[in-house]
Amino acid sequence: MILLTIIARVADGLPLAASMQEDDQSGRDLQQYQSQAKQLCRKLNAQSPDRCTLEAGVMNFHYLIAQGVCYLTLCEASFPKKMAFAYLEDLHSEFYDQYGRRVPSVTRPYSFIEFDTYIQKTKKSYIDSRARRNLGSINTELQDVQRIMVANIEEVLQRGEALSALDTKASNLSSQSKKYRSDAKYLNTRSTYAKVAAVAVFFITLIIYARFWWL
Repeated sequence: MILLTIIARVADGLPLAASMQEDDQSGRDLQQYQSQAKQLCRKLNAQSPDRCTLEAGVMNFHYLIAQGVCYLTLCEASFPKKMAFAYLEDLHSEFYDQYGRRVPSVTRPYSFIEFDTYIQKTKKSYIDSRARRNLGSINTELQDVQRIMVANIEEVLQRGEALSALDTKASNLSSQSKKYRSDAKYLNTRSTYAKVAAVAVFFITLIIYARFWWL
């Protein structure tokens, strides 16, 4: 289930629009998650990864950054990641069409609060069981959601670690992994050449020995 959605400007964390499931509908107190979402929006910057999942116990935050705007949603951990990011892509497409040119100039929080109507309509379509059964047919750029960076919300908020730093760590790990695979491939190639050379030396020695033997 999609429980919370916030759209904010990345430059300063200014909330532009929001939608939250009513407590009596979700059966949960979402105030803590709402506070975490606002803190997260203020921590984002131009160097932050453009797509990320943040684990928060039984919940997950997913966000998408595009054209200087962050689209953040809170879902149950069981909610498919691919569906969550497709939902955010849908919001981005509509929001940018309607308000994209006005985003840099607004100064008042929730200047586009009327966008909640579209959020509610879109959220229902993604929660609907028939839509979830069509998960495999979603045509987005997110064909491989496993490659989206995953972090922990507490580490990001309490320790004050910037998401850009996490992204750098992820990039470093990826580079190290590629280097390890490259080194392993080089060593395997050298090992193969050494084996071939040993066999060649053996046969050459055998031929020389046979030649002198028959002489």
